[in-house]
Amino acid sequence: MKNSKKILLLTLSFCISYLTNAQTSIPVDSVKKQITTTPIVYNKPLVKRPKPIHTELSGGIRLNTDGWSFFMDRGKVKTDDERHSDMFHDILLWQFELSEKKNPKEYKSTNSNLDPYSGSKPTPFIFGKINNFYALKLGIGKRKMIAGKPDPGTVSIHWVYAGGLSVGMLKPYYIKVYNEANPIKYSDNNRDEFLSQSTIIGAAGFKQGLHEITFIPGLHVKTALHFDFSSNRKTVLAIETGLNAEIYSQAIPIMATQNATPYFLDIYASFQFGKRW
Repeated sequence: MKNSKKILLLTLSFCISYLTNAQTSIPVDSVKKQITTTPIVYNKPLVKRPKPIHTELSGGIRLNTDGWSFFMDRGKVKTDDERHSDMFHDILLWQFELSEKKNPKEYKSTNSNLDPYSGSKPTPFIFGKINNFYALKLGIGKRKMIAGKPDPGTVSIHWVYAGGLSVGMLKPYYIKVYNEANPIKYSDNNRDEFLSQSTIIGAAGFKQGLHEITFIPGLHVKTALHFDFSSNRKTVLAIETGLNAEIYSQAIPIMATQNATPYFLDIYASFQFGKRW
């Protein structure tokens, strides 16, 4: 029994001595090094970026030196860098435009010398005008930013160039004249009567001659500067000014007293608004 107690005491003392030596054998420097080299990881809050913009749809009105236009643009952002797609540096444009061309010599007048006993009330007309000319234009082009920053509240300047097909629509211009039961349009046979200002009562109205429209194919090109004033990345608010040229397959007669030409060249300014998404 005494021997068993001695053996148990020796075993316990051996274990205590071993554990004490094992704890003191770990170098302090290694522990410090492990603590200092362990990286501290911070969980950063996730910031949700706005969705990149890919598409633009806008429209407006254009005033030309030879008429007016209504137009609509559809744009697609072209960039390989999704992070900067909102900068609108490079946009592919599809354009639709309806315009009316006028001769610089056109002016409205009223026949104040009409016989008061004729029973007809004079209305405004354009003396010498023989045709209305409208153009439907379909084009493709690009808009590239050349100056400024498109941040909210700033102005960016872009260069626009485009071109495409043009379909001209020539509609006869009818007038009402004294001693004629029906409105008349210009021809070589009635030139003197058509240009006799003293017997003209007035224009016959837009509907007259719609069934006689003739279509004339052509081409158009334009170049312009585009100023974007939008204060919101999802809206379009811009002014554009530039040069437009059109050419058709035949001369376009608008005035009886002016030479007809197959081409038009004008300077324009437009107001444009729309949205992006």
